[in-house]
Amino acid sequence: MYPFLLVGLGGAIGAISRYGVSILVGRIWPHAFPLGTLLINIAGSAAMGLFIGILARTLPPWQQEARLFIAIGILGGFTTFSSFSLDTIALMERGEMLQAGLYVLLSVVVCLIGLYLGLLVTRGSPA
Repeated sequence: MYPFLLVGLGGAIGAISRYGVSILVGRIWPHAFPLGTLLINIAGSAAMGLFIGILARTLPPWQQEARLFIAIGILGGFTTFSSFSLDTIALMERGEMLQAGLYVLLSVVVCLIGLYLGLLVTRGSPA
């Protein structure tokens, strides 16, 4: 139960932070281009790289709890793109280039198709 609590609390912090950043960027950049989302994805991915890199170098005894709370919780709630980026780089670092490419292709293309199909289903036929 404790791991779920760590992820849940971290996720709430990350989601609230994402919302706050998107509101702030929307006030500064009132254009149709989704700059807020782009900046959140970049910042979250960079933070994930820094955090995982530091965690791997220091190997603290609370490493598992920190990974659950910060990487999966806070950064995952802030942007799942950071998790996607970490998974892709991990595959590449293991030399699994085909799997990394397939993961990127399927994640982007199939997720876009899934979203589009969901919209089609909920929109129904035009009245």
